[in-house]
Amino acid sequence: MPTWLTTLLGSTDPSRRRLKAAVIVGVIGGFFSAIVKFGWEVPFPPRTPERQITNPPQAMLEWFGMSYDQSHATVSFSNTELPIMSFIVHFSFAIVFALIYCVAAEYFPRVKMWQGAVFGILVYVFAHVIVMPLLGWAPNPFPWADVALEGVNQYGPQTWSEHFSELWGHIVWLWSIEIVRRDIRNRITHEPDAEVPLAEATR
Repeated sequence: MPTWLTTLLGSTDPSRRRLKAAVIVGVIGGFFSAIVKFGWEVPFPPRTPERQITNPPQAMLEWFGMSYDQSHATVSFSNTELPIMSFIVHFSFAIVFALIYCVAAEYFPRVKMWQGAVFGILVYVFAHVIVMPLLGWAPNPFPWADVALEGVNQYGPQTWSEHFSELWGHIVWLWSIEIVRRDIRNRITHEPDAEVPLAEATR
């Protein structure tokens, strides 16, 4: 392991790492956090109605070769049509990053900085500012630059309201993962987090 990485993120005693528990809490936390993120987007919708016609998960699926009809397939609940493929991507994204976070937390305690908020901000920048615009799944990320990026500026650049919703939404999303991770990990292992001395355990 590079010295600079352990200096930056810290390191735990290998004997205190509980990877099986990390995987379990990652799946639970990921599922829970996906619902939390849905809830956040009710009062703070990240996209305009025009952008919702084909949202980023659907654009991603079509980029991989799925047809428009398949990516926009719906299921009905309470007489409401719901975009099932978008939901699958949404939950998969949340679970994958929750697993990465929970496993990384066993090795590098500073990954949990600010109750996971820093990790959430990094995921937001990585996904919404860099990767999705570059691959054409979202528009130009810079609201002040009305310069089209080829194939991604159909409805203009991302708006300030979109950045507000996604930035704070990712912070709340990761915080919900951290709440689940710490509580359920400690309940499974009956130990504090790996970097906390056992002598300081309270339960």
